[in-house]
Amino acid sequence: MAHRLSWGGWLALVLWASPSLAQQATEGTSRSSSPRELMEAAQILKGQREDIYSVAFSSDGKRLASASKDKTVQVWDLASGASALTLRGHTNQVLRLAFSPDSKCLATAGADSVVKIWDAASGAELATLKGHTNWVAGVAFSPDGKRLASASADQTVRLWDIATGKEQAVLKGHRGEVYSVAFSPDGSRLASAGKDSSIRLWDPSTQKELAVLKGHGGEVYTIVFSPDGKRLASSSKDGTVKVWEVDPGQEQLTLRGHQGDVYTVAFSPDGKRLASSGADRTVRVWDLDLDRTLVILKGHQSAVYAVAIASDGETLASGGPDRTVRVWHASLRQD
Repeated sequence: MAHRLSWGGWLALVLWASPSLAQQATEGTSRSSSPRELMEAAQILKGQREDIYSVAFSSDGKRLASASKDKTVQVWDLASGASALTLRGHTNQVLRLAFSPDSKCLATAGADSVVKIWDAASGAELATLKGHTNWVAGVAFSPDGKRLASASADQTVRLWDIATGKEQAVLKGHRGEVYSVAFSPDGSRLASAGKDSSIRLWDPSTQKELAVLKGHGGEVYTIVFSPDGKRLASSSKDGTVKVWEVDPGQEQLTLRGHQGDVYTVAFSPDGKRLASSGADRTVRVWDLDLDRTLVILKGHQSAVYAVAIASDGETLASGGPDRTVRVWHASLRQD
């Protein structure tokens, strides 16, 4: 039987509760240039019946996958804007998804406490990974595509062998639900984050905890490594995005501008820009060198739970409880 989601965790905020604006954040930069605003998406993809929780581009940028509260995953053909595949198999909400590095497989994490692996071309279910004892909110492939990490409300991170579907390790250290996991580009580090407001760095080979990064004033929803692996970005209930130096594990930047919770973050392929989505119905694109917002994307009718940037560095996708996936074509370069 699937476990019910905790009201105290991230999904209580994201799935059920109204976005909290208790943490009011203001634009914290002295740079005078005002951000551009983009009000209309290039495409609005409709088909899933309930909230969109996660979006991910294939490596070539031609397909987009979206995970929904309606228990399905849609794989969209972006050239036509039509759904190419509908993946059904989870018995509860699908909370997160990720393409494998070669985009041949898709991993999905569910509120039914399992991770599923799918053939991204045919939609065939390849494996169901069982071991977590509560909902699974995060999944990430290793750079070589041979391992998968998953994050769960059972307070653990688990490592899996993709070829065999067997559990390799259980990482314990978080004091609360774990919401997000990410491998560094070289595979030497694994990061995790969750309800205890901490980010933990692990050696996936030895399963040893290497560092604990603290600085957020609330739960940490999402983490992502920069393409060069030198930095890590995080989004939080405290209304901020933070950028950290992985070595020596120090906070580098705090980005303020969203009003309310910041749910997801994504690096551009060159690592110079960062996209974030929040409870204030916007996606912001940040210039990390200038420490300011370049573009604000507006159009969603409610909170934006998910954001992703394609490999071309110019195409973004976003999704939320308005049941739409929006695809944006916007120059992310500084004017």
